[in-house]
Amino acid sequence: MLSFTFRPRLLDALAGYDRDRFLRDLGAGATVGIVALPLAMAFAIASGLKPEAGLWTAILAGALIALLGGSNVQIGGPAGAFIVIVYGILERHGLANLLIATSAAGVLLFVLGLLRLGSLVRYVPVSIVIGFTNGIAVLIAVSQLKDWLGLRVAKMPADFFAQLQVLAANAGTFNPAAFALCSACVLGLFAWPHLWHDRSPVQKLDFPGMRRASQVGARVPGPIVALVTLTALSVWLKLPVETLGTRFGGIPQGLPAFALPAFSWATVKLLVTPTITIALLGAIESLLCARVADQVSGLRRHDPNQELMAQGVANVVVPFFGGMPATGTIARTVTNVRAGASTPVAGLVHAITLAVVVLAAAPLALNVPLAVLAGILLFTAWNMGEWREFARLHHYSVHYRVLMLGTFLLTVVFDLTVAVQVGLVSACALFIRRMSSLFQVEAVGQAGPELRFRLYGSLFFGAVARIDTVVQAVEDGPPAPTVVLDALQLVHVDTSGLDALRQLHKVILLRGGTLRLDNLQDDPRQVLQRAGFLAELQAHRASPEVAA
Repeated sequence: MLSFTFRPRLLDALAGYDRDRFLRDLGAGATVGIVALPLAMAFAIASGLKPEAGLWTAILAGALIALLGGSNVQIGGPAGAFIVIVYGILERHGLANLLIATSAAGVLLFVLGLLRLGSLVRYVPVSIVIGFTNGIAVLIAVSQLKDWLGLRVAKMPADFFAQLQVLAANAGTFNPAAFALCSACVLGLFAWPHLWHDRSPVQKLDFPGMRRASQVGARVPGPIVALVTLTALSVWLKLPVETLGTRFGGIPQGLPAFALPAFSWATVKLLVTPTITIALLGAIESLLCARVADQVSGLRRHDPNQELMAQGVANVVVPFFGGMPATGTIARTVTNVRAGASTPVAGLVHAITLAVVVLAAAPLALNVPLAVLAGILLFTAWNMGEWREFARLHHYSVHYRVLMLGTFLLTVVFDLTVAVQVGLVSACALFIRRMSSLFQVEAVGQAGPELRFRLYGSLFFGAVARIDTVVQAVEDGPPAPTVVLDALQLVHVDTSGLDALRQLHKVILLRGGTLRLDNLQDDPRQVLQRAGFLAELQAHRASPEVAA
């Protein structure tokens, strides 16, 4: 477990790399780089940061994760899942402490990968993942209502109900132009993929070059079309809406400066919870994204430990350049695969493309309406949530419903940290309850002083109360009983189960009887042998021997 293995997937992918694969990676990387442009800005703004924080996170983290990661096609960068987390940390602790928490989370992620604990993320129940993902999607949507409606709100609170109160209090500042732009953006993003579908009305138009135009249109990302066309429309009509220029003064046209945030151990102690939250969410999102990439691409499976180490390095480095937490991004990764990517080279091209666009065209972003970016985020929130799972809840067990709905509500009402903590504890409690119900004690019958029982399942701390059935039978039965436990179907015994058997043995001895265990399997036999319980039974051999 402690053996150190650090081998980026890029090294293996370059073996036998040829011109055709490079051209496919080049096209895919350029496509994803363009897709990432509006998303990176939107995620940063929604998180309470400047747009350049999201852009340079996408560039630096995207490059580092591609260089060092354990997946062939995963694209790293800022993710929608972090919006509510980052906004909450900013409000409570400030920007400098957000940067420290992000770097500390990077160290934690690297250690998790170093200790080869990446596979443990798979043990998080899917009901919890769906619950907090849908909860985050709701919070993202609510956070964008301000820009959708064009409300004049100086600063939005992080709390869900406080946000609703602020929105209601400022409803009188409604801006019809911003509402129209955002609504057009959302509707356009939903309609864009269907325009190029085989059965769409556009495909039935028989114009010269229509087929070629359809092929090009199907490849152009919807968010870029929305960003360019609606920004141009806003400038042309001189719409009175808030833009990147009016709120942030534009995007600096240059490389970000390296800066060290003020650091002290006293501050770090206050940031333990935010650090764990960022690391946990980053690990879950990254490895879920990598699994989706494996399924969509059909390429070699990712290395979860290498991926965590790469995510760790990226999150340690990015804050020194004013960035935000980064992880694997499902939407951009799927776009990368569908565009033809097969190696991490596409991820590097994505980062380079984005850097070139930022450095060359930063002044053009001055006129981008915030309502358009809000529309892109609303569309992202819709796609992020697995809303059909709510309609399918009646197909699942009560345990699944409790975990999913509980995690969802806690994420919305409180925060992700509370939701995941309560969700995991609840999942463990429900699992223990379920497993304890599978352990059974069956009374076979009584022949004179001999009482026979069969044990089924796992005798662990959650099931020891069922041994009381045997205790009660001994106390109510004949004196000097011979109690036979048929353990053929007993698969496991833990220390609590061992203690329950010892207590049973004491009750039997007080009644002047003996205990016999028949047909012990290897696992429970080893536990009882190491604890000396089998020797204790042998020591009271005025009683029958312990059978094999």
